[in-house]
Amino acid sequence: MNLNGRVAIVTGASRGIGKAIALGLAQAGARVVVAARTTDTGGRLPGTIHETAQAIQARGGQALAVPFDVTDEASVDVLVARTQEEWGQVDILVNNAGVLVYSPIAEMPVKRWDLLMRVNVRGAFLCTRAVLPGMIERRAGSIINLTSWAGHAPYENGIAYGTTKAALEYFTLGLADEVKPYNVAVNALTPEGHVDTEGARLLMPGLDRSDWEPPELLAEAAVFLAGCDAQSLTGRVIVSREWKRLQAGTPYPPG
Repeated sequence: MNLNGRVAIVTGASRGIGKAIALGLAQAGARVVVAARTTDTGGRLPGTIHETAQAIQARGGQALAVPFDVTDEASVDVLVARTQEEWGQVDILVNNAGVLVYSPIAEMPVKRWDLLMRVNVRGAFLCTRAVLPGMIERRAGSIINLTSWAGHAPYENGIAYGTTKAALEYFTLGLADEVKPYNVAVNALTPEGHVDTEGARLLMPGLDRSDWEPPELLAEAAVFLAGCDAQSLTGRVIVSREWKRLQAGTPYPPG
């Protein structure tokens, strides 16, 4: 997929899936805005927006590191404005930023529930709303929302997280219909199972990761989706291991 000349924002891009997608989009030719909160090393998890941007530049790509808070409306507006000032427009938005909290509902503090909703749902809404006017005006754009199998397969202590991902899939399907007349594609990308990221290793230490998906698999799928418009593919929830069926033109389950 050739994304030369396109400008992408990837949220939560300091590590894990977001970093892999940022690198993949840049390799395909896009100029990438690396957006997240982490600007300094030394935290519980490795990776910063500057390290991701430097990795892109080291491979010959163009990247801009912009710190922001996905839950804060003003911060999101600054992110989009900075992108437009630097590169003129936003062609691709990848809503990847997210948090995961494990807890039985009866024991979950309200502040943890609210955190999940603010980051995983409100954050995607704020970023989407900020980039849509430009996409609608140009009659072009691609929005990719990272979801999870947890959104339709409940598991122990994961109800709250799964609720946010189910909401994001509904958001994807509804928005796709709303903006299809403007040729803006909106799709969800979900891994088939666990993804081998730094965060997953921290939360689930000691587990056998031999069958976990590499983040690069989702990056390949994201690059494919980023090149789609509303006439070719929109309003779909794409499973990472199956996206090549779409690329090859073979039948793919609806929804």
